[in-house]
Amino acid sequence: MDEILIKYIPERAVGPCVALIKDNGVHLKIVNQRVTRHGDYRRMPDGKHQITVNATLNKYRFLITLVHEVAHLVAFEKYGKHIKPHGLEWKRTFQYLMLPFIHPAVFPPQILPLLAQHFKNPKASSDTDANLSLALKQFDPQTDKTYVYQLPLGSVFRIHNGKLFKIGNKRTKRYECLEIATGKIYLFQPNAEVELIRD
Repeated sequence: MDEILIKYIPERAVGPCVALIKDNGVHLKIVNQRVTRHGDYRRMPDGKHQITVNATLNKYRFLITLVHEVAHLVAFEKYGKHIKPHGLEWKRTFQYLMLPFIHPAVFPPQILPLLAQHFKNPKASSDTDANLSLALKQFDPQTDKTYVYQLPLGSVFRIHNGKLFKIGNKRTKRYECLEIATGKIYLFQPNAEVELIRD
């Protein structure tokens, strides 16, 4: 397990992650990228615990995603399966499990304050924390994608499924975007990755 994980997470996180996986009986699957999620946890019909994580994530996002999913398993085991998936029990469990990793030996110094802020009240996805998400994206491989917050008002962009949108005004945190085909308004996170068609 160590030699597999070393490819995907920071070196100093490997030992503690292997312990988390073994202690909780996790079957870890590293899968090709899914657009809609970074990872997931499932209790299998035979009672085993399966966690999948996208292989394409950078090592810091991979680590956060892995611990996020282990937190689901631990919270369900401790508090029962009727808790909310991202409710208080999961938040506390995620905070507790993540604490040993929020360390300069694991994360770059510029990420640590953002992680500390995020883990005061962790969200269902680190992507909804725009500051942390953008900071983590700097460790992704270079792409031709653009972020919604970088687009001029009125720009047209394409998302992963091919749908076209026109960017509108910013609300408190998110941007109103008009779907060209339907005329419906959708809200986009500022850090959503899109392909600029024209500005």
